[in-house]
Amino acid sequence: MSVDAAPATVLVFSQRAEVRAAVRTALGASPAPDVGPLRYVECATGDEVVAAVDAGGVDLCVLDGEAQPTGGMGISRQLRAEVADCPAMVVLIARQADRWLAHWSQADATLAYPVDPLVAPETVAGLLRERAAARPVARR
Repeated sequence: MSVDAAPATVLVFSQRAEVRAAVRTALGASPAPDVGPLRYVECATGDEVVAAVDAGGVDLCVLDGEAQPTGGMGISRQLRAEVADCPAMVVLIARQADRWLAHWSQADATLAYPVDPLVAPETVAGLLRERAAARPVARR
């Protein structure tokens, strides 16, 4: 158990407050003992997501693929194309058939909605571990 794991910033995007709340509840304060505590940034519009990621400091985005008018899949693809050090991307999907769209969006992972509180923390912790391992040691 790593007591000194750095906090991770998780951006949660959906125009629906209940979806954002479901993601925060499923992930909790820390998704795994070796992953630092989570700080949440909530966004209700695509423009807010782009501004938050552009400002820096976001480690992972959980994007609602069903959001309107701009869905999380389109935002994921846009950020991958425009941001050099793009955070890890997770897209919430309502139907398993939408996995191919999430692949098109260049998301790192998908989570089914409603969010499973056993699967979501494991998925997010794995992506945060990968991101931390990829960081240069000098940044510490």
